[in-house]
Parts: sequence; structure tokens; C-alpha cells
Amino acid sequence: MLDIAEELHRWVGQGRDFAVATVVAVGGSAPRPTGAALAVDAGGTVVGSVSGGCVEGALYELCRQALQDGETVLESFGYSDEDAFAVGLTCGGVIDVLVTPVRAADPVRPALATVLAAAAQGETAAVARVVSGPAELLGRALVVRADGSRTGGFGGHPELDRTVAAETRAFLDAGRTGTLEIGERGSRCGAPLTLLIESSIPPARMIVFGAIDFASALARVGKFLGYHVTVCDARPVFATRARFPDADEIVTEWPHEYLARTGVDARTVLCVLTHEARFDIPLLRLALRLPVAYVGAMGSRRTHLDREARLREAGVSDLELARLRSPIGLDLGARTPEETALSIAAEIVATRHAGTGTSLTGAHTPIHHDGPTAPKGPTGPTGRIGSVA
Repeated sequence: MLDIAEELHRWVGQGRDFAVATVVAVGGSAPRPTGAALAVDAGGTVVGSVSGGCVEGALYELCRQALQDGETVLESFGYSDEDAFAVGLTCGGVIDVLVTPVRAADPVRPALATVLAAAAQGETAAVARVVSGPAELLGRALVVRADGSRTGGFGGHPELDRTVAAETRAFLDAGRTGTLEIGERGSRCGAPLTLLIESSIPPARMIVFGAIDFASALARVGKFLGYHVTVCDARPVFATRARFPDADEIVTEWPHEYLARTGVDARTVLCVLTHEARFDIPLLRLALRLPVAYVGAMGSRRTHLDREARLREAGVSDLELARLRSPIGLDLGARTPEETALSIAAEIVATRHAGTGTSLTGAHTPIHHDGPTAPKGPTGPTGRIGSVA
């Protein structure tokens, strides 16, 4: 749901009633991950997607029904061998989708409004919603902020609120979205509950060093992928807003000095496009020792060999050098700045998801490399299951 937070936050601000369908579990080759959402307002406007088109029509009708009757339901969609184009996933996957009405009088609205506002503004927050369990808890939500404050809850179950808040904080600290099973009394006791926990954290950083035309193209692609993009160059004549309109920030400073003082984390990607030894060597010497997700450097193979020798002379170890992606990018035959930016972005995505970078045609490797959560249907009076398998 938080993947469409900006639109839903705007709807809340406009006082619109809506229903949101959120993927709570996936299995097989499902097209969208847990947390992906589609929403429909009272006027029939649709935002988001859960399947790339396979089941959107059915979910549209379910959202409209939820707006009328106020009931939260859980639906399963899978592949139909008898009719591959029935209301199901033609890709062969299985998804469970929670459909929740968010109307003015619905008790879940204040909590969802809080987390949608936080996510829309790039703040840190997480929301836990009951996916399966006792009917009176289905769809209820609890929001946890970075400072530990809470909004919402599960209606007269304080121990459950405390336990879920602690578990949700753990998900938030890890930036995770996924499901959690727990007892209705806040422990392993009582009827089992399944909760979907969605985390909203600030976007990961992409820092591009070198204010060249390739950097301008990479900044555009980085924004498209959802990164907070910084362009850094020591030369003020090149590091200008006019040349980098898509960057979130432009820094005029020696690259290694800026990297030494700025914040990075395990999601940060560093792209060194300067390919000048006076910039590259002190920068990469520092970058390869930081706990970041990706370090890549532009240049020919000859430049790479020279750079590698200089880095060794500067005290960089073989283990540290093994982290360097150089020449940067995947082999796409790229020539233009835009094609080169695409090859760099493709390598970053492949690194993030442990992809091979090889063609899927004729291959027998998984299409999706994230470990899927096996979908589970509701137990008891928590909703109806609609399956086409």
C-alpha cells in the first residue's frame, strides 16, 4: 500500500472514501511483491497495480463492493489450467490480496492516514494490519513511527498492541515488508493471527561523482528507480542545476572530501564517473571501505588496470578491490550516455537482487530472485477465498 502513498495521502486530504487491495503473500512467479497495492475511490478512480493487469478487473469490483458493505476480505488468485485467461495469474504465480475499505467512519482510517502521510513525505514509519484471524480484528491497523510513537491498535487488546509494536519496530529497523504470525493475545497463545507489516523508509541514495553527460543520464535513471540522487564534482562550472535538473542535490566539492562527511548506508550506491586519477584514487580508496551496496567506476579496461595498480599502491587490499565494479555497468553494447546509464542501472539492480545479468530467453534461472512467501488463506470467519486454480 505504501507504494502508492502519495496518491492515497492526497485522497485522504481531499476527504475521499476509497478501498485498497494489498498483496499480502506471493508464491511462484507472481508479478508484484508483497505490499504492492491498487486502490479505488468512491468515484471509480483507480491508482496502483497488483498484478500488471492479470487480476485488476476483479480487484476493482472487490474494492467497489468493499466501499458499499464496509467489509474487509482476503482473496486468493492463482493460475487456471482450464482457462489461462480466466480471472487469475497467467504467469503461474499465486497471490493473496487483502481488500480494505477506508471510509470516513471506518476505524482503520486514522491509522492509515498517519502512515500514508509519513510515507508520502519520505519519513520513517511502518504499519501492521491483520490479514487473518478473528473477524473483529481483520483489517485493523497499528502504526509505529521512528521515535517509537504509535497510532491505532487492535481494539481493546493492549498486550497485542505492545507485542505487535515491538515486532513492527524490528521490521522498520530492517526496512522490511512481510508477514508475521502471532497469537491474538500478543504471544503464541490464543487464536493465530497473520499480520502484514509494511515499512516506509527514506529512499536509498545514489551518489554520482563526475559532472559529465553520462552523469546527467544516470541521474535521470536513478530518479526513475526511486533513488535520492546526488551529483558531486569539484568543478563548479560543470556541477550546475541547469546541467542536472533531475538530481535531488548538486555538490561542488572534492569527491573524497564530500564522501567522508556525508551519510551512507547499506543501500547506498556510489557511481564514480570522473575517470581522472586525481579524483578517482582518494575517492575509491575511501568508498571501497564503506558499508555500501555498490561501488562502480567508469573507464576502459586499460584505465581499470592502471586504476587498480594505483589503488594497490594506496594501500587498498585485494579483498577491497574485489568489491569494485569496473568497468562499470553490464555489457549491453551501450554507446550513448542514455544507453550507458541503462547498463549501469541494470548492474545495480542485478547486484541488489542477486541477478545474473544474462538473457532470460532459454534460461532456467528464476525470474524473481527475492524469496517468495508462500500464500496462506484465512482461517475462520475472516473473509472469503476466491480462487481460480
